[in-house]
Amino acid sequence: QVQLVESGGGLVQAGGSLRLSCAASGRTFSSAAMGWFRQAPGKEREFVAAINWLGYNTYYADSVKGRFTISRDNAKNTGYLQMNSLKPEDTAVYYCAANRFRTIATRVDEYDYWGQGTQVTVSS
Repeated sequence: QVQLVESGGGLVQAGGSLRLSCAASGRTFSSAAMGWFRQAPGKEREFVAAINWLGYNTYYADSVKGRFTISRDNAKNTGYLQMNSLKPEDTAVYYCAANRFRTIATRVDEYDYWGQGTQVTVSS
């Protein structure tokens, strides 16, 4: 079992940066792949980025490639999403997720554990 808690969201102007954190409890986090998703009002939850269990393999949605960086520190049981050059269209609730497998996944139904989400608002 893995419990996830996101933090670091907030209000930022376009062009600014935020760093989201995902604190995990449970012994299986270090052997689980991790992902970040987001959901804007009236829209479906969408994939943002994913990282494999050791942190050497990453994958990004085209919309954030080159601006966002996913990472993890298994010693601290924490995952991160560094978001730079933020745009108003990045405004959403951001969720971290973990699955029971070690490889990258991009679909919502491929993840078993979810955090409660953190709001990111980018003003123009």
